[in-house]
Amino acid sequence: MSIGTSLLDKVMTRFVSVGALTVELPNGSSATYGPGGEGPVAGIRILDAKLPLELVKKPELVAGEAYMDGRLEMVDCTIYDFLNLFAHNRDGLRKGPIRSKVKAWQKKIRRWHQRNPRATSSANVKAHYDISNELYRFFLDADMQYSCAYWPSLDISLEEAQLAKKRHIAAKLDLKPGQRVLDIGCGWGGMSIFLAQEYDVTVVGVTLSTQQHELGVQRVKDAGLEGKVDIRLQDYRDVEGPFDRIVSVGMFEHVGIGHFAEYFNGIRELLTDDGVALVHSIGRKGGPSTTGAWIRKYIFPGGYSPALSETYAEIEKAGLWVTDCEILRRHYGYTLAEWTKRCEANKDKIIDMMGEEFYRMWEFYLAISELSFVHGKHMNFQIQLTKDVNALPITRDYMVDEERSHG
Repeated sequence: MSIGTSLLDKVMTRFVSVGALTVELPNGSSATYGPGGEGPVAGIRILDAKLPLELVKKPELVAGEAYMDGRLEMVDCTIYDFLNLFAHNRDGLRKGPIRSKVKAWQKKIRRWHQRNPRATSSANVKAHYDISNELYRFFLDADMQYSCAYWPSLDISLEEAQLAKKRHIAAKLDLKPGQRVLDIGCGWGGMSIFLAQEYDVTVVGVTLSTQQHELGVQRVKDAGLEGKVDIRLQDYRDVEGPFDRIVSVGMFEHVGIGHFAEYFNGIRELLTDDGVALVHSIGRKGGPSTTGAWIRKYIFPGGYSPALSETYAEIEKAGLWVTDCEILRRHYGYTLAEWTKRCEANKDKIIDMMGEEFYRMWEFYLAISELSFVHGKHMNFQIQLTKDVNALPITRDYMVDEERSHG
């Protein structure tokens, strides 16, 4: 038995305390770990003799890479099954003395990983969002909402849930006809178009993705909203205000811990004195942490899902009121499950367009993301902000009334 295989055996013995994992090695031998029972069950086949040692050193990064390049295969299970088993047992892996030291070091250098000055922000956005508009059409809803949907019930479609999300957010903005709205991180323009159509406001939407910008501009033209909606290829830090309302959906995750003050100070400066902002973001239940190495390298460079504690601290420093906060616990898990179904239905098309390795990467990304909401510590939060304590009614009735009037 090689050193790598021996070490992997020790790690797996400690790691799998729920369910069962069968590991097949390159020499044809195999071993099963865990108590079995009613827990999750998965099997993997290692095809590279060097992989066991690599997995011991950097399990979360290397597992994803090996699945992408074909050195790690699933046996009688899907990648979701394997990652589900990991999700149930992750504490046993992360609490080892070596992993604890690695995690502590990662926290110390996380500001470096999350540095997002203008040039870096643009490059990071392009790395994920400028892949292909056609790719996103394969799995998003018709309006191309690439953020957590809102599920008032589970017997509705993804399209209905995304429309419910837009209505839910709009109700919190307390919009009035003629107001000027800024959409920070507008994507393909869906929210901007919705607000202009439904609430008779003018909207400036900003994105750093050239492909999002191009399609967003075309969608505005097709909707006959030129003059009402302005989709710009622009950093939010370069926008000139003021705005009566600011909405930011799924963009705060790209800001980075070292730029939180810049973000919230920017919102304050861009708002009118009686203005209202709504920030919708992925967050984490625990305290401040780091972005996983695989996600940071392959999916969201420079990205980070913040803890509420560090978010609130920067809001306080910016002198803003938190006038409402809602936690959406399971909603993104349901959304990601729908995206996965649509990707699977379009698997052959995606592979033809992007290649098999890309498809496995995307499959891995959607699975670990969904499981982070189902079994992990991730959630979404919606924080409503004002400069003036009197900018909004003192009860939440206006939100409910407005949302129901558009339902």
